[in-house]
Amino acid sequence: MTREEQAVPGPVHRNAWFPGRLIGGVALVIGPIVWFAGLLLRHLILRSGTFTSEQLARFGEQPFAAPAQLAAYVRDPSLVTAGYAVFCAGAVLLCPAIITLARVVATRCPALASWGAGLFVLGLFSRLYFTGVEQTLFQLTERLGLDQTTGVATDLYVDISYGPWLVPVLCSAGAYPGTLLLAVGAYRSGTFGLVRCLLVFGWGTLWGGVLKESLLFDVVGAGLACLVLVPLGVQVLRDRLPDVRTWTERADRVPPRLLSW
Repeated sequence: MTREEQAVPGPVHRNAWFPGRLIGGVALVIGPIVWFAGLLLRHLILRSGTFTSEQLARFGEQPFAAPAQLAAYVRDPSLVTAGYAVFCAGAVLLCPAIITLARVVATRCPALASWGAGLFVLGLFSRLYFTGVEQTLFQLTERLGLDQTTGVATDLYVDISYGPWLVPVLCSAGAYPGTLLLAVGAYRSGTFGLVRCLLVFGWGTLWGGVLKESLLFDVVGAGLACLVLVPLGVQVLRDRLPDVRTWTERADRVPPRLLSW
């Protein structure tokens, strides 16, 4: 075999992309649902009949939600652990889901898709740091007791929540402009209509930080996001989206009207 023959490249799959149709589609279907389930469990932490109305009123007077969350862990560690664990799993699953959404948007708005998804994923990474701090504080309640652990969490809240060199909190803050850019890109590319873009933006601006309380508004927002992202994941899995089809050419997409789903 000559050198020229050795230099001839083999066949290349021109439509290959990360994370791929199967992983991306599954993540779009499962990720939002797991995220919603985590928020729902965290919402039930203080509303499962564990505390009286007077105790809940005292918790509401606190500047941070940490005392209430730690007290809930002491009362019902299984429910609290499940809520925080499922929510963390949702954040992990949403990483490939958001990358897949960006892949769809990028065919017509590459800059908005790249910057939006990049900042959004950084925000998801920060939630893993927050989960580690939360798990540490939960374990401290079993070693030091509730009162002492609550005092530690309150006194050091800014330092432990913002993280070393403010890296986690800066990553967390990136999710807000990232969500906006991705929503604008989804609208301009025709991926979603205005209503779905607003739902994605509202869902993506969820609080960040350590030991945050999940409000009913947060749960509803996550549920509405499932109505947006899950059908997109089904389309990806069924190879129905021209922009990510494996073997067919993509079709031109008509930009949505101002008032559109």
